[in-house]
Amino acid sequence: MRPYRAAALALVAGLLLPSVGFACLWDYDTIKMERTRFPGTLELITGKFLRHSPEFYQWRIANRLSRLEADPTNAALLDDLAAAYDKTGQHDKAIETAQKTERLYPGRYETAANLGTFYFHAGKLEEGLPHIGRALAINPDAHFGREKYQKLLVEYVIQQRKGGPLKLPLADIKLYDGVPTDTIGAHDHTTSNTFAAFLRPKDSVEPVARAEIEAAVKGITGMMKFGKHDAPVLLEALGVLLVHREYDNEHDAKQLATRAFLKASYEVPEGPARVLYRRMAARALSMQTSGQNSNEMSLEQVEADFRKELDEGRAWYADLRERELSWIRDGKDPEAEFDRLYEAEPEVSGMDVSDPLTPPDRLRLFLTAAAAVAACSLVAGLIGIGFIIRHVRRNGSARTRPVRDGATGRAEPV
Repeated sequence: MRPYRAAALALVAGLLLPSVGFACLWDYDTIKMERTRFPGTLELITGKFLRHSPEFYQWRIANRLSRLEADPTNAALLDDLAAAYDKTGQHDKAIETAQKTERLYPGRYETAANLGTFYFHAGKLEEGLPHIGRALAINPDAHFGREKYQKLLVEYVIQQRKGGPLKLPLADIKLYDGVPTDTIGAHDHTTSNTFAAFLRPKDSVEPVARAEIEAAVKGITGMMKFGKHDAPVLLEALGVLLVHREYDNEHDAKQLATRAFLKASYEVPEGPARVLYRRMAARALSMQTSGQNSNEMSLEQVEADFRKELDEGRAWYADLRERELSWIRDGKDPEAEFDRLYEAEPEVSGMDVSDPLTPPDRLRLFLTAAAAVAACSLVAGLIGIGFIIRHVRRNGSARTRPVRDGATGRAEPV
C-alpha cells in the first residue's frame, strides 16, 4: 500500500470510528441521572439511610444478654449480640461470641461471614480472610455477592499496605512539594493500583467489564450500609469504581464519585491524605458540565451542594437517634417502634427535578460534543499518520522481499 493511501486511511479511520471519540466526550449527566443509575448511593454517602444509633446497640446488648440467660444456645440471639458488640466497637467480644456460635453450630454461613467481618473491623485482616472464604464456599450468592468484594477489597488493602502501616489514599497518588502531581497518566483513577483496576484478572490487558464494576459497586455499598458508611477505605473504593475510566460516559457517575472522595477527605485528619482525596475529587469532575452550559463543573460548585446534602443527612439521623433515645427512656421496645415508624428508606432531596437545558443550551452542548469527537478523532488520525511515516522510513515503501512462490519460483512483493 502506498504511504499516502495508508495515511489517508488512518485519518479516515480516526474520524469514523466512534470508539476513538468516546474517551474524549464531555459528560452532561445530572446528579439526578447518576442517582437513577446508582439508587441509594448518595444516601449512603451522606448518611441518610435507615440505621441504628449507638444507644440502640447498647440496649440490644443488654436485651440479648438477658434473653440468652433463658435460651443460651439460640443462634439468632447470639448473632444479634455479636453484631451489637461489633457496632459499639467491642470487636474482641464480637469475635468471642461468634466463635461460641461456631462451636454450637459449625458450618453456618452467617457465623463465617460475621467472623470474617469482625476480624476485619478489628484490624486483623489476614485472620478474617479464611472465614470470608468459608462463607463464600457455603453461599457464594448471599447478600448479592457482598462477601466476594469484601474479600477482594481486603486483599487489595493488604497489597497496598505492603507489610507496613496503612496509608491513605490506598491508590498511589503522590505529593510533590506539598501539592498533588498533575501527571494524569500515572496518577489518574485508572492507574494499576486503584481498587477498580485490581478487579482486572491477573495478567489480563482487557478492560474491567462494566458488569463487574456494577457488581462491585453493589458490594461496596452493601458494606457501607451494614458496616461503617463513612470509612475512608470504602468511600475511596466506591469513588474509583464510579469514575473508572474504562467505564464509558453513559454508565459512570462522576458527581457521585466526587462526593465519595470529598466525604473521605472529611473523615481523615488534616494533612496529605486530605489533600490527596480532594485532588481525587477534583480529578473525578474532569470534562463534567453542570448541565446549564458547556463549562466544566468546579469542585467548589459540587462541594457547596454536597455540604447541603450532608447537613440534611445529619439532621435526619439526629432526629432518628433522638426517637430511639426517647423509646429507650420510656421503656418501649425500640425495635418494634423503629419498624413501625420507618417502613421505607429515606431519600436526599433532589435538586434537578426538570431538565435544566434550554434549546440554545442543548445546541451548544451538541456542538461542543461534536467538536470534542472531531478533535479526538483527528489526534488519532495524526498518530496513525506518524506511525505509517516511521514505518516507511524504517522499511522503505513497496519493497520486494524474496518470498518464493512454490509453483513458479517467482519473488512476490510483500
